[in-house]
Amino acid sequence: MSEEPDDMAALRDEIDDVGRSAAKRIDPGAGALTIAIAALAILVSLILPWVDGAVGLTVLFGEARSLPKVFAYAAVIGGVLLPALTLAVRRWALAWICALASFAGSVTGVLSIWTTQTTTGHHPGPGPGLGLVLAVVAVVVLLVKWLRLAASRPPMQ
Repeated sequence: MSEEPDDMAALRDEIDDVGRSAAKRIDPGAGALTIAIAALAILVSLILPWVDGAVGLTVLFGEARSLPKVFAYAAVIGGVLLPALTLAVRRWALAWICALASFAGSVTGVLSIWTTQTTTGHHPGPGPGLGLVLAVVAVVVLLVKWLRLAASRPPMQ
């Protein structure tokens, strides 16, 4: 009879451990499809023109102005690689990291579009290409999705 309370305590501890483990995980649900489509859009944008007719891969690996190049790295890392890792591991901390990376990427993306439109003279700049605009829109979509997903964590008990 003295073993029964020990068994119940062990069972209670095991249930609490499972609850704590489950609280650290995310379930993106249908949002995972949107995240995957946005990541695919970023990859497709790399073969489209970004700045002065240069495709995104040239901007990423070749000679380009500094800000679109920074955005290209932010889009690939924060918009493709980190979401893939986060969807595979499904941890809350990585969801917040993806949200912050998407925020930084969206800021640098909007600034990249702005810098392609401005010059030091009175003539307008070459303007952004379709690939740059597509990548910025995809990163902003990722920002919204990751913020909603990361902020939806239920309170810890």
